[in-house]
Amino acid sequence: MLTYPDFDPIAVAIGPFEAFGKTLGPLEVHWYGIMYLLGFACAWFLAMRRTRRPDSPIQSSQIEDLIVYGAMGVVLGGRCGYVLFYHFDRFLDDPVWLFRVWEGGMSFHGGLLGVLLAMALYARKIQVPYFSLTDFIAPLVPLGLGFGRLGNFIGQELWGRATDVSWAMVFPKDPLQLARHPSQLYQAALEGLVLFVVLMWFSAKPRPRMAVSGLFLLLYGSFRFLVEFFREPDSFIGFDAFGWMTRGQLLSSPMIVLGLLLLVLAYRSQSTPASEAGAAKANVR
Repeated sequence: MLTYPDFDPIAVAIGPFEAFGKTLGPLEVHWYGIMYLLGFACAWFLAMRRTRRPDSPIQSSQIEDLIVYGAMGVVLGGRCGYVLFYHFDRFLDDPVWLFRVWEGGMSFHGGLLGVLLAMALYARKIQVPYFSLTDFIAPLVPLGLGFGRLGNFIGQELWGRATDVSWAMVFPKDPLQLARHPSQLYQAALEGLVLFVVLMWFSAKPRPRMAVSGLFLLLYGSFRFLVEFFREPDSFIGFDAFGWMTRGQLLSSPMIVLGLLLLVLAYRSQSTPASEAGAAKANVR
């Protein structure tokens, strides 16, 4: 069994401060928040590099707005998804809880829906085909997902099921003190590193429109479905179906189906965004 490296989830603490006759603070910066910033920084860097390609649907001058739209979609969608997918009963009892973001709670699937909506708005704003834009951003996402899972590991949340494998860990915050799968690291490796490498390789040359988006959905959904077998189900939900299917697997299943559908449609049409890129760039004001 491996020893959990007992990270402090707080990266930096500044203060406390004296103000208005009261002691405030300290101001704490958590590793999880830093991981979000790293994810957005990597997305910006990769996006700037991808705009140099002749088939890029957008210009480098549009990347800042793209990241802002994406960040808003992640945060708002992630919060709404967590509340609606995982705590809808609490939302019905206390609708204002949706806005108490400082109490924590984000959902990948909600964040994905938020980003897809944000990209629809941005694609309309800059007048480029929707799937050309989603194909462009799909390879930018995995590193942020990987950083987020590392944040989960440091924060000792979303740990795995009990096991006797040699790399199991006992998380200090676990009230049962069981040896568990470090499933956060499994997700960081698959949803982060592996998905990033595959999408960057696949998108290195022009592909039919929707193909990159479809591959992202297919692979993420498959990786998440697999890792859920090693991740501890949410204690307040348990299993959703068949005595073994978790909420994460239930939400990931449509991604697998939609990803396969987009890939089939993409290769049937065989249309690429290269011819649209020039027109889109010419329309930039």
